[in-house]
Amino acid sequence: MKHLFIILMLVFGMSSVKSQEITQPLQDVNQDDMGNVSDEFQEYFFEALKQKGIENYEKAIIALEKCLKLNQNEAVVFFELGKNYLKLGNPELAIQNFKKAHELQPSKEAILVYLLDTYKSEKDFEQAILIIEKLIPFDRSYREDLANLYFLNQDFDKSLKILDDLDDKLGRNSYRNSLRRQIYARTNNTNAQIENLQESISSNPDVEQNYLNLIYIYSEQGDEEEAYKVANMLLEAFPGSSLAHLALYKFHLNKEDPEAAINSMKIVFQSEEVDPESKFKVLNDFLNFVQSNPEYEEALIEVAGLLSEWEEAPQLYEQLGNFYLQRDNREDALTFFELGLKANPDNFELIKNTLILQLEFQKFEAAESLSLEALEIFPSHPIFYLFQAVALNNLKKFEAAEKSLKNGIDYLIDDIGMEIDFYFQLAVSFTGMNNIPKAQEYRLKAEKLKKEIN
Repeated sequence: MKHLFIILMLVFGMSSVKSQEITQPLQDVNQDDMGNVSDEFQEYFFEALKQKGIENYEKAIIALEKCLKLNQNEAVVFFELGKNYLKLGNPELAIQNFKKAHELQPSKEAILVYLLDTYKSEKDFEQAILIIEKLIPFDRSYREDLANLYFLNQDFDKSLKILDDLDDKLGRNSYRNSLRRQIYARTNNTNAQIENLQESISSNPDVEQNYLNLIYIYSEQGDEEEAYKVANMLLEAFPGSSLAHLALYKFHLNKEDPEAAINSMKIVFQSEEVDPESKFKVLNDFLNFVQSNPEYEEALIEVAGLLSEWEEAPQLYEQLGNFYLQRDNREDALTFFELGLKANPDNFELIKNTLILQLEFQKFEAAESLSLEALEIFPSHPIFYLFQAVALNNLKKFEAAEKSLKNGIDYLIDDIGMEIDFYFQLAVSFTGMNNIPKAQEYRLKAEKLKKEIN
């Protein structure tokens, strides 16, 4: 029961230090971390946690060293020593103590994580690799971190091998795609990579990843003809491969065969193997194509609608809205912005752009409702008070508009243009309430500011 002393002290406030200053240091320490130790040991240990909590790391170390004199077999003491030495900027002593803690408690994941992070911060990637190999049995997701460490240690072949294995087992994702691109950029020996992949395909044609890696290298080199050939080889070997169409759609677009490109895009968008980042790249390429080929706008809407069904992708609608906004097709832009808000209701820019267009198209009731929602999320942004007031003035709710404007103007700092808008809207509100002197007062304020900035 003695090891409950620390917890009891925390609960009943027996220390003069505020409890929140101690709570964080205690998070890695629980009653299972220590054996049946003496009261004196626990007092020193608790003192160490208290001093660490108020950032007196030297005093914390002194208290922990007193613990060691009483008992040198408690892993938690070495663990805490390591953390305090880290805070003092002494990674060598931190590592020494973490290693001792690990020897005493080899099944403690947190100790290994601290060791790993310290080796990484010291750029000792070889030691970090040894540690992460011990962490993998705790959680297989550490394998992705191992691929990154091999990359940092310039063991590029080992990194690629792990990436290929993870892609094969788990499917591709944007992080591993990015890491693979960095490896190819670092090695620069593309001819050797191409040769190696070609040999791998010849000797083992059942490994889809080899085709994909070769397509990627050819694409990066701008050799689309070769990428196209390999993509067709991949389709022959794997007729149902959706990943091949990541290469084929671009080739079809460049060859001005949009029907074939659209077919490839649909396959890409439906695929669970293709990561969302790649899907949005495909969509963006098609958006660029439609800018110079407007006759395919309907096809764009169709494939974009399909993508929105297959992916949890609120940014898709914003992307399409911006596309139409750039083309000055503001009505379609508003349609997509409003769809985007259903999936992404707290996106500041999306709310702002939607309100601008709603007011432009005189959708005042919708703008009133959206501005109210926006102010619940962003209560200190004056632009939403202004938008709300414009909507309310147009709905002849003049008193509510005045209230919104006076609330919002308190948040206005160094924005004369918006201040002018506030005064003009206040003039509209007071005119609507038949208070002509007040309306004139605010109109004159707005006119005066306009002259100052012109």
